[in-house]
Amino acid sequence: MNLKDYIESGILELYVAGALSEQENQEVYDAIQQYPELLQEVLSIETALKKLAEQAKPNSSVLYTSIKTKIGDDNAKVIPLDSKTSSWTRHLGWVAAIILGAGLFWNLNQKNALQENLRVVENENQFLEQQIELSKTDLNEAKRLLTILRDKDILSIPLGGQQVSPESYANVYWDKANNSIFLDVQGLPEPPEGKVYQVWSLTLNPLTPTSLGTINNFKEDANKIFEITNANASEAFGITLEPEGGSESPTLEQLYTLGTVAP
Repeated sequence: MNLKDYIESGILELYVAGALSEQENQEVYDAIQQYPELLQEVLSIETALKKLAEQAKPNSSVLYTSIKTKIGDDNAKVIPLDSKTSSWTRHLGWVAAIILGAGLFWNLNQKNALQENLRVVENENQFLEQQIELSKTDLNEAKRLLTILRDKDILSIPLGGQQVSPESYANVYWDKANNSIFLDVQGLPEPPEGKVYQVWSLTLNPLTPTSLGTINNFKEDANKIFEITNANASEAFGITLEPEGGSESPTLEQLYTLGTVAP
């Protein structure tokens, strides 16, 4: 082996930088074990790279002044490099570029990872803020309902389960002063697909039903309490299961709950 040519080829710099294939690494390693001169050269390269890394952040103003001074000095002499020094310097610069590029790539990945983590944290914070706002809204609504339902002038009418669903129940809280009722249907089963509950105001003699509307968002409403306008002289309230859109008159076979207003 011509050690001089081998050293000047730049393969040792690539070996130190870890830029060789597994097979090439093994070949260089075997050569280093065989020739002490190659081992000494590898140690020199490692020392040079270490110094290069330590000087990776020079003072830019000082460096600029130094370069400008040398360029502007007409008496400055160009010192020619011999072939060995030129080759070694060229490869060393290339290896340094690899190391610098790897460092920049790593820093870029770290920056992207940090930005992604920040986005995740921002999304989580936004979600938590929304949940807190919803909780506040729900709490305020619950307080409002409690205040209304505890009012001494509110009439409470329990609605018991009927033949089609004996276990069902509901409660009507009637605010006559504001012509509205608060209907608590927590005791009703979830309506099947294509069906809705319809609320009826009834007068008993003669029996006359008046629709107060359908409960279209039964599944979505968590507390199952609905505010409904009622300006009728109601003597009873009933709830039937009807097709979506409601019916003109109650389907008595699907009467789930019924309750009369106490005299």
